[in-house]
Amino acid sequence: MLELDNVVRRFGDRTVVDEVSFRVRPGLVTGFVGGNGAGKTTTMRMIMGVLALSAGEIRWNGRPPTREDRRAFGYMPEERGLYPKQSVLSQLVYLGRLRGLGAAGARRAVEDLLDRFSLAEKRDAKLESLSLGNQQRVQIVAALMGEPGLLVLDEPFSGLDPIAVDSMAEVLREITGRGVPVLFSSHQLDLVERLCDHLVVLSGGRVVGDGSPDRLRRQGRVRHRLRTAAGTRWVRDVAGVTVVTENDDTVLVEIANSEAADGLLTEALRRGTVREFAEVVPSVGDVFRELAA
Repeated sequence: MLELDNVVRRFGDRTVVDEVSFRVRPGLVTGFVGGNGAGKTTTMRMIMGVLALSAGEIRWNGRPPTREDRRAFGYMPEERGLYPKQSVLSQLVYLGRLRGLGAAGARRAVEDLLDRFSLAEKRDAKLESLSLGNQQRVQIVAALMGEPGLLVLDEPFSGLDPIAVDSMAEVLREITGRGVPVLFSSHQLDLVERLCDHLVVLSGGRVVGDGSPDRLRRQGRVRHRLRTAAGTRWVRDVAGVTVVTENDDTVLVEIANSEAADGLLTEALRRGTVREFAEVVPSVGDVFRELAA
């Protein structure tokens, strides 16, 4: 398990990561979300030892990670670091050997992953000759080399087409099925909601949300949708009810308490047929916007 306790990173007088604490647990995909400048990339660089901590502690399986520990971590940086003029196969085999694989084992692992990401025909091409999406796939393969004990992925889905996204999701599930903890950042909140078992939300360098997607959704503002044959203008006059949006026969509302909910439904039934009265649980995107505001 990866643990961060009160981690701080300062650049001069500016605090970019401010007492950040969270856990990346074995066998779970943890989504790391936040706006631009929230501190996600800086935090990931500290996990990987690229940046030093100003304060706090990072632990891997209960102790500070060593260089050998980090050698076994799979890392995909925000700024891609492969060699544009070198062939795909040769540099991935080289990276596999740096991870401790033998030459034959590294080649087998590379060829298997290239096939998984529909890149087998590109293995002898120079990286710079590939499309940006295919370059992104190669970068993902590099992070997955050598059966990593931890995966840290900074915006891995950026530029990927739906087929590559599905391949990546399948690979992540296989990896977590082996008990490997995965941490990835993304601005694509629909993917975060689809793939993650756990979420950490960062805003202004601080953790503002930490929990399962369902738990965080339930912490957000729960709204109700009312659809009625009697129109909706009268809803604004019901005590304890705030109209969020209104459209013909449908209104989305926030309700202060159960008494207000009973009053709204009673009045709607008095006025005519109620076609729908349902709770609308916020999406991860809604929760993120609320927490990061």
